Amino acid sequence: MEEKLQLRFQWADGTHPDFVRFSACLESYFDRLVGGKENRGGFIPYNSLREIHDVLLVYVQGQAAACGSFKRKSEDTAEIKRLYVSEPFRGKGISRQIMQKLEQAAARQGFLRLVLQTREACTAAVHLYESMGYCRISNYPPYDRLPLAVCFEKRLAGRRENAGAKVQP
Repeated sequence: MEEKLQLRFQWADGTHPDFVRFSACLESYFDRLVGGKENRGGFIPYNSLREIHDVLLVYVQGQAAACGSFKRKSEDTAEIKRLYVSEPFRGKGISRQIMQKLEQAAARQGFLRLVLQTREACTAAVHLYESMGYCRISNYPPYDRLPLAVCFEKRLAGRRENAGAKVQP
């Protein structure tokens, strides 16, 4: 019988060292997945951490295990960014828990919908998003210029008057 992981969730911003490290790991993962940086050059400029302020880090027995984040896209829309689970912790449902907590935090901040972008090659991510009620949509800017991008959205129950307001998750 598999032992249940004891997860500790911590909110941070886009400058947190564990988030920065995981973002670099995610970039390397994408390079391997699609056969090198040259095969994803159009995507790289949109992976900046500059505008990311809502980051969720996950620790298992004090070890950084995963992250996810969202950023404001418009008054009522936030964009999921940088969902990553380190290899030893994959397949344990951590990404689903991160997504649920990101959705809750975005709704508390008043966002009415979440959008995200991935690629068809990220089969586990596509399956996760679809299983959580995300629907495929037309590629939104800037991904509308990238034919290999796949975009999703999910409507949230939020309060429009708080849209985009910084609220402690």
